Amino acid sequence: MAQCVRTTLNPLSYCLNSAKTPTQNQFFSSISPFEAKPNARKYPRFSLSVMSSQGQHEMPTASLDALLNSGSREEVFATIKGSLHNCLSETNLQLTVPGLKSKTRGKVRDIYDAGDCLVLVTTDRQSAFDRILASIPFKGQVLNETSLWWFNRTQDIVPNAVLSVPDKNVTIAKKCSVFPVEFVVRGFVTGSTETSLWTVYKSGVRNYCGNGLPNGLVKNQKLTANILTPTTKAEDHDVPVTPDEIIEKGLMTQAEFDEAREKALSLFGYGQRVALEHGLILVDTKYEFGKSSDGSILLIDEVHTPDSSRYWIANSYEERFQNGLEPENVDKEFLRLWFRENCNPYEDKVLPDAPEELVCELAWRYIFLYETITKSRFEMPSTEEPIHDRISRNVSSTLSSLQ
Repeated sequence: MAQCVRTTLNPLSYCLNSAKTPTQNQFFSSISPFEAKPNARKYPRFSLSVMSSQGQHEMPTASLDALLNSGSREEVFATIKGSLHNCLSETNLQLTVPGLKSKTRGKVRDIYDAGDCLVLVTTDRQSAFDRILASIPFKGQVLNETSLWWFNRTQDIVPNAVLSVPDKNVTIAKKCSVFPVEFVVRGFVTGSTETSLWTVYKSGVRNYCGNGLPNGLVKNQKLTANILTPTTKAEDHDVPVTPDEIIEKGLMTQAEFDEAREKALSLFGYGQRVALEHGLILVDTKYEFGKSSDGSILLIDEVHTPDSSRYWIANSYEERFQNGLEPENVDKEFLRLWFRENCNPYEDKVLPDAPEELVCELAWRYIFLYETITKSRFEMPSTEEPIHDRISRNVSSTLSSLQ
């Protein structure tokens, strides 16, 4: 089992206040500096929201202006900054919850064996380049609740493994045999990681994971049709594979792969339609599937979250693309770019701490995306008990009722 590590963030080297404007970060070229109230360590007892206070259902078309100029931005940023040292970076429920047999530590989720089911705790750990980069306030709750929103709306496309949701950060799921393949679906030529479509395309690759790619494509261009670029796990990183290789290596049968492929493309098409209705472009994402005891294929892990997916602002995409500008994004891409500019995230043994400014911005964008997609306010967790204690209590109670 991997050793548990708590990520510590360095404070900013300058003050964020209205009297002095900090130097603009190159990764926020279209984002104005924010203000934040110091020492705001206590969560206020209200709904944390980037939405207008005029009404929960008055959700405008998504735009970066809405993200940047929401009346609650300063208040939300103060809360995020005050929560930087109260992130859920690690859990140890096996020590406090009766009946949990073991713990597996994933990049973001801590997974506990509860006998007939699994307890999945979504932490605030931020992963990219197959590394843990930082801890992002409220991220675990955003991912868990975003996934649940999509799980509930995609059951007609593919059944999922969700059994119960005892806590804002926790999902209890059916046990199943997980296929060792990630179904990555892409609609655009973009990305900065080693396995991203733009990275491999600009290196000269014209057949990627069984997909023929024409010459002349440019970064951030929309593909004529969505494509599947599956990956499988090596010891410490993802490896692109073709459908034929998946079958030849015995990772899935032909029938299993064909069904999962169809489900993945259908899920992505649906996700793109819903995102566009809310002013967003779902650019790419990944899905994971498992096989239940009755032989049915289940959707597992997460769905269309800002961690597993890339989202752009729709109404500015075309103009920015035509002018050779990067799309306005609402995901973790800017954090990836910062690490690519400041270290070798694949080879350096020790990575620099993510700047506090970027961590807060990412937390803000994740909340913005959740509210834009779901049209629901992001509800603050109570601070009357520690996060780990709250999760332990809720999981214990739910597991008792399931027995």
